[in-house]
Amino acid sequence: MHHTAVPAAPLSLRTLRPVLTVVPLLLLVALLALPVPAGDGEGSGSTPADAFSALVVGCALVHVVRTARRPLTRTAAVLFGLPVVGIAAAACASSSAATGLTGAARYLQVFVLVPAAAVVLVRDARQFRLLAWAFVALALFQGTLGVHQNLTGTGASYTGEDIRAVGTFGPTDVMGMATVVSYGLVAALALAFRPHAPRQRAAALTCAGLLTVPLALSFSRGAWIATAAAVGTLLLLAGARYALRTALVAVAAAVVLVAGLGVGSQLLQDRLSSITQVTDAPDQSVTDRYAMWAASVDMWRDRPVTGVGLKGFPEHRDGHASLALSSGSDTAGAGSEFRRQPLLSPHNMYLLILSEQGLLGLLTLAGGWLALLACAVRGWARVRVPRGRAREPGGPSSADVATGGPSSADVDCALMACGLLVWQLVDFMYADIGGPSTVLTAVALGACAWWGLRGPDAGAAR
Repeated sequence: MHHTAVPAAPLSLRTLRPVLTVVPLLLLVALLALPVPAGDGEGSGSTPADAFSALVVGCALVHVVRTARRPLTRTAAVLFGLPVVGIAAAACASSSAATGLTGAARYLQVFVLVPAAAVVLVRDARQFRLLAWAFVALALFQGTLGVHQNLTGTGASYTGEDIRAVGTFGPTDVMGMATVVSYGLVAALALAFRPHAPRQRAAALTCAGLLTVPLALSFSRGAWIATAAAVGTLLLLAGARYALRTALVAVAAAVVLVAGLGVGSQLLQDRLSSITQVTDAPDQSVTDRYAMWAASVDMWRDRPVTGVGLKGFPEHRDGHASLALSSGSDTAGAGSEFRRQPLLSPHNMYLLILSEQGLLGLLTLAGGWLALLACAVRGWARVRVPRGRAREPGGPSSADVATGGPSSADVDCALMACGLLVWQLVDFMYADIGGPSTVLTAVALGACAWWGLRGPDAGAAR
């Protein structure tokens, strides 16, 4: 009998349409792999990712017009609208109109426009996972480059040696690679908890393990603390048995990495111990940070409601800082010559907002982040199967039910949203917006907002 082969159906626009809307976000993430031009480390100049973020917002507007649907829920509109009030008030309080407009544009880009665009463009859990894997891929690229910099002595300067892993972000944005790698590690670990996906679980766990190396070699104490908090939260949400099992594996891997292989063991130990030595014998960077924190509080006391105005911290810093504050920080390595970098921010997002935007800005911005985290946790509770509930077809396994662990098909999305938000809220205690990696922060906040602010029946695609 003659059998006629049936040709495979060609890919059509209708087939690709469920994925097309998230493509602009994927391209925006990919642009962060490009080298940062000299002088953009503090965010003073526009990068390709910054420029492309405007196109992403435009794509979101086109999508809203074409679908003729309400782009945001009422809760989302409130959470994205309230920061505009504080930002506008702080812009009016700035020393000049140009400074106020520049600062307002940056804050609106990072905390309103790009996140809102991500909420519009991410339509379901499948697209959310694509974005998560884009985070992981970018982290692997930047992390691999960072490890190479450490091994070959071509990284940023640290304790007199060019061994600090910074990826393509350069010595003026030492938190850039640490942020990217941390996002990728948290996303990979969350993806490993998707049920009935053994290949994804194996790949995600492998990626998470590999990303611990460049994270360690970034020598970023703030990123370490934030990652520990995010991973701990993620594991606790995943269930006690999962948390214990993964913690044991992490400890074993750390012992092999540091003690067995000796990967920068002494430097890592010194850096870790310095976290608890901030009051006994702090280094100059810690002294500068404390001095700038105190200066931020003094600025807020002078103008408690609206602050000193957007981008007003550098102008008012010297009038409020103590004599212990140095004139700047030294940067060198990673292809750049030695130079003195001015201290333009307190390296604490909450205090930066408090000093420049006052209580109004802090309540509208930071309050919105806390509300977003509460919404994300509520979304996790919605997809988590409680202990002892009977298994439904295609639902949780008996092991998941017995441990009270998460088992919905979307639980990896829930864990990633909660983990990234916890990471960001903790990291903001040691860092603030600035540099090209800030665009990735905007995308991450938008992705988490999609999860936390979506309706109960949204994102059904798997």
